[in-house]
Amino acid sequence: MQLLGIGSRINHSEFGKGVVTNVTSKHYWVTFMDNGLETIDIDSDFEVIEACEDDVDTVSFAEVESSLVHILKRWSDVTEVIPIADKWKGGTLILEPGDTSLQGKELPINQFFHKITMVRDRLRVMEQKINSSKNLDEQEKIDLQQYITRSYGSLTTFNVLFKLKSQQFVGQRTK
Repeated sequence: MQLLGIGSRINHSEFGKGVVTNVTSKHYWVTFMDNGLETIDIDSDFEVIEACEDDVDTVSFAEVESSLVHILKRWSDVTEVIPIADKWKGGTLILEPGDTSLQGKELPINQFFHKITMVRDRLRVMEQKINSSKNLDEQEKIDLQQYITRSYGSLTTFNVLFKLKSQQFVGQRTK
């Protein structure tokens, strides 16, 4: 099977004539004249009108970008923007002391949420530094990792503030 390069022209039985605009290890991204952008399997049945040499290494820009973002998130202490759940936007956190003679405290919930996400980010950086440390033996790394996991578990109370479930705190999971 010949691997087509970007710029190759094809005629697909379902989508018509189109041009290959991206190539991944499993798919061609083809812009069809009548159907717009479609993703088709590399081994799909289509007629090759004009083949361009494969100038790509079957890894798309999108895959490279995704990998780079993953690496940067994992090894950088740069924080990502974490959205707060819509229902909490513009809200206020009110702390009332048990002693009514003392004054309470009001805090914009966005400020509180920002501090919670900073704690999470700092725990992640600490986790990375522990895992990459050459000065700790494996048992010490495991022990410290358990403390971090328990810290995440303690912070799960605040998951209600997160817009995306994938960004919430996760403690120890039972198997």
